[in-house]
Amino acid sequence: MFRQAQEWGIGRQRPYNPPDPPIKRKPMSDNPTDKPEIIIDSDWKQQAQKEKERLAEQAEKAAPAGHGAKPGDPNRPIEFLDLVQSLASQALLYLGAIPDPETGRAIVAPEMAKMSIDMLGVLEEKTRGNLTDEESNALTSILRELRFQFVEVNKAIAKAVEEGKIKPQGGSTDSPVIDPTQKPE
Repeated sequence: MFRQAQEWGIGRQRPYNPPDPPIKRKPMSDNPTDKPEIIIDSDWKQQAQKEKERLAEQAEKAAPAGHGAKPGDPNRPIEFLDLVQSLASQALLYLGAIPDPETGRAIVAPEMAKMSIDMLGVLEEKTRGNLTDEESNALTSILRELRFQFVEVNKAIAKAVEEGKIKPQGGSTDSPVIDPTQKPE
C-alpha cells in the first residue's frame, strides 16, 4: 500500500513556490471608456531594482577585460591582431631584424620567414570580408612590409653569396638558410 502511494505521488512534499508580488488595482469606474490602471507595490519595485543592480555588478566582475584592458595585461583575451603580430614577429626574427633573445645575434633563415609570411597571407585570404577595418588595414600593411623586407634580405643574401662573403648552410647554393654562427671568410 505504501509503495503504491509513493508511485502515485501521494505523500510527497512539493517545493514551496512563493506567491506573485501583490498587485493593487484601482476599482473600475462606471465609465466603459476608462481603462483599468495597474499599480505595482513599491516595495516589490525596490526589490527588483536591487536585484537588477546586484546582477549587473556580478556581470561586471565576471566579464572578461576585453576592450578596456591594457595590451600587456596577461588576463586580457587574445585577439586577431595578437595572432598577426605573433606571426609577424616570427618572420622578422628569421629575417634578422630581431636578434635571437638567447644569443643576441641575428638569425637569417628566409625559408622560415617565408613560412610565417605565407601563413599571414592565408589568414588575409581566408578572413577577407570578415575583419574590422582596423584589422584588415593592419594585416595588409604588415604583410606588405614583411614581403618587402623578405625580398630585400634575399637580395642581400644572394649578393653576399655571389661575393663569397657567406656560404649557404649545407654548402649548396640552392639553400638560402644561412648559419648565423658562420664567420665570413
